[in-house]
Amino acid sequence: MKSKQLNTDLFKVQAKQQIRLKNYDPASCNGFANRKEAEHQLKQDIKELADLQYQLYAENKRSVLIVFQAMDAAGKDGSIRHVFSGLNPQGCKVYSFKSPSANELDHDYLWRHYNKLPPRGEIGIFNRSHYENVLITRVHPEFLLNENLPDVHATNDITTEFWERRYRQIRDFEQTLTENGTTIIKFFLHLSKDEQKKRFMERIRKPAKNWKFSSADIRERQYWDDYQHAYEQAMRATSTEEAPWYIIPADNKWFTHVAIGNIIVETLQQMNIQMPEISSEEKDALKKAKKKLQNE
Repeated sequence: MKSKQLNTDLFKVQAKQQIRLKNYDPASCNGFANRKEAEHQLKQDIKELADLQYQLYAENKRSVLIVFQAMDAAGKDGSIRHVFSGLNPQGCKVYSFKSPSANELDHDYLWRHYNKLPPRGEIGIFNRSHYENVLITRVHPEFLLNENLPDVHATNDITTEFWERRYRQIRDFEQTLTENGTTIIKFFLHLSKDEQKKRFMERIRKPAKNWKFSSADIRERQYWDDYQHAYEQAMRATSTEEAPWYIIPADNKWFTHVAIGNIIVETLQQMNIQMPEISSEEKDALKKAKKKLQNE
């Protein structure tokens, strides 16, 4: 059942929309009075998502790709763990993309992502994605030199036109996927700088969470404003009607989970997935099989 409390359009980035993340409240709990109310709705959405996954698998004509991007400690892992907890793992795969290997750098930057796309009937989740190539590389353009691009010999060669071309390549990539049956949903988990600090401190204080902390997280925090700008530009250039971005408030994890779950359920419902119909011959075979079993 679709939630009547959450207006998912409030989080959707329109095509070519100018984004200013400072105008989005990362602590918003749109429509939900408290955590208990949101968790009740999430349970309903998890159950509905499991039913929709079964239909998607049975139909075997389309697939779903869900992209998660965020600043460190925004809750990507926890969101995936909570929202997809009711799914059959045979039809749902999660891929996390780290720094590219030497072999991956010898191909175009989209190559390794093509290899992990969900087949028909399945849901694929990218925990970080092809967007790292217009996010971390925009903040650290020196990383692009590792790609051995024919027209980039120094960071001075990386112009505004370079980024606009790369955004266009990503739009083309996603358009090709959607035209061939893949529905794409992209989430940016919008975390405040204060909340990130709080979560980093918790990782340091609690021994059970020490493994989550990296000194690199602190180094990247120094580029906070640069990353905010990179996200704004990427979403402006690549949010389309077919593959939209959603900016999800991430300061309250319980709201993040219900917002993501509700948007995914709503999107899959709009796909109008059809269960396969069997032929008259197959129906006759079923009747014969039933009669045979009853007479045993």
